[in-house]
Amino acid sequence: MSEPRTLLTGLVLGESPRWHDGRLWLCDWGAQELIAVGPDGAGPEVVLRVPAFPFCIDWLPDGRLLIVDGSGRRLLRRDGDGPPVTHADLGPLSDRPWNEVVADGRGNAYVNGVGFDLMAGEAPAPGLLALVTPDGAVRRVAGDLAFPNGMAVTPDGSTLIVAESYAGRLTAFRIEPDGSLADRRVWAAVEGSAPDGICLDAEGALWYADVPNRACVRVREGGEVLARVESELGCFSCAVGGEDGRTLYVTAAEWPGAVDGTRSGRLLAVPAPAPRAPAPRAPAPRAPAPRAQGPAGAPG
Repeated sequence: MSEPRTLLTGLVLGESPRWHDGRLWLCDWGAQELIAVGPDGAGPEVVLRVPAFPFCIDWLPDGRLLIVDGSGRRLLRRDGDGPPVTHADLGPLSDRPWNEVVADGRGNAYVNGVGFDLMAGEAPAPGLLALVTPDGAVRRVAGDLAFPNGMAVTPDGSTLIVAESYAGRLTAFRIEPDGSLADRRVWAAVEGSAPDGICLDAEGALWYADVPNRACVRVREGGEVLARVESELGCFSCAVGGEDGRTLYVTAAEWPGAVDGTRSGRLLAVPAPAPRAPAPRAPAPRAPAPRAQGPAGAPG
């Protein structure tokens, strides 16, 4: 692939890039700013200041913005241009920082918690996944995750994929009608990598950012590597978007230098081999199981 172009410099630690409404949105954790820029990095705008570390974003199907207040252990919601309000309290499930969020086509949101405070030097502990339903109810739907990080829902709304940074793998779950997760499996083993932020494309392949290996890698289910973008900085997250849907955006920064406020962070862009995946839709209702039949075809 071609060398990435630098669209934006001066970030502290860019994370959670999302293509939305004709712009690329990203969270600068170090500056505590939610920023939106044009397709080529023009006109950067600080949309919101979020006093949290970490914080990540996604949009509900109706266009409302969700924001993970990681240190505050809340999922926030922004209706229109108003101030964020609490959508759900995550504290009862874990008193450790919360991390990534992804919304599905039903209006549910999945939020993951790392399980330990990395920045405080705590020893690694298993992470978890929480489901937040449209009414703000919260429940645990998966556990025993090795530093859960980026997440994505497939366009048909049937599968959730989560990066386990400390296990070198991408893990998938089937999404049940009530939002529960089942049939946990390894979607792709990426040994020697630490997958961070992820995104899907229209061909069903997945991009994952890798901080220690300073790269962004495209793989198909099963782990076959299809493409690789190298960077001189650690790659934290990625999104496919752009006006034609064929640009891979990557947030990159020095690590661990970013935690002390060094503004080494950049937004990079490179042409993508496949367009962005459609937004997740609500799956069609499952057909009811046939009724048992008694003797001579009579109802059982």
